[in-house]
Amino acid sequence: MLELALHILDIAENSTRAGARHVDIRLKEDPGDDLLTMEIADDGAGMDKETLAKALDPFYTTKKVRRVGLGLPMLAQAAESAGGQLMLSSEPGKGTHLKVTFGLRHLDRQPLGDAAGALVTLIAGNPDIDFTYCHEHGNQSYLLSTEEIKKEIDDVPINHVEVLKYIRGHIAEGLKEIGSEA
Repeated sequence: MLELALHILDIAENSTRAGARHVDIRLKEDPGDDLLTMEIADDGAGMDKETLAKALDPFYTTKKVRRVGLGLPMLAQAAESAGGQLMLSSEPGKGTHLKVTFGLRHLDRQPLGDAAGALVTLIAGNPDIDFTYCHEHGNQSYLLSTEEIKKEIDDVPINHVEVLKYIRGHIAEGLKEIGSEA
C-alpha cells in the first residue's frame, strides 16, 4: 500500500469483519512536533493475548481466503520507515485500538492519498456501521459522523449514490478548509 488512506481502509475493514458497530478514525497533523498520528478504534470482538501477539506477523491471518496477513506488518514498516511506530491494543469483547505515528515531514512518510475515497468505500460497503472520522491539522479540525448524517437523511440509505457523492465532497472540502498537508 502506497498511501495511508489504503491502510485506513484495510484496518477499518478488519474492524467490520470483527463485528464492530462503530469505528473511530482519527488523524492528527502536528506541524510543531513534526508528527502525524493515526488512530483507529473499534468496538468489535477484540483479540486475545495470543492473537494480539501474532497480529504483526505477516504469515498469520484470521482470514480463510489467504494464508498471509500483510496489512498490519506493512503499516508497521511504513511507520518505522518514517520515524514512527505502531502500537496495538485489544481485549476480547471490548474491541481494538491501533495508534500509529509518523514523522509528518519525513521524506519516507507515505502521503495520505484519497481519504475521501477510502471513507466513502467503507460507508458504501457497511451502511449499518457508524464511522467517525476526525482530522486535526494544528488547531483546526474536521469531523464526519455517519451517525449524525443518518439522522439528517431520515429514510434515505446512507449508501445511496447521491449521499455518497455529498460525503465525498464534504470530506474533500473539510480537509481543504483545515489546510491538511497529509
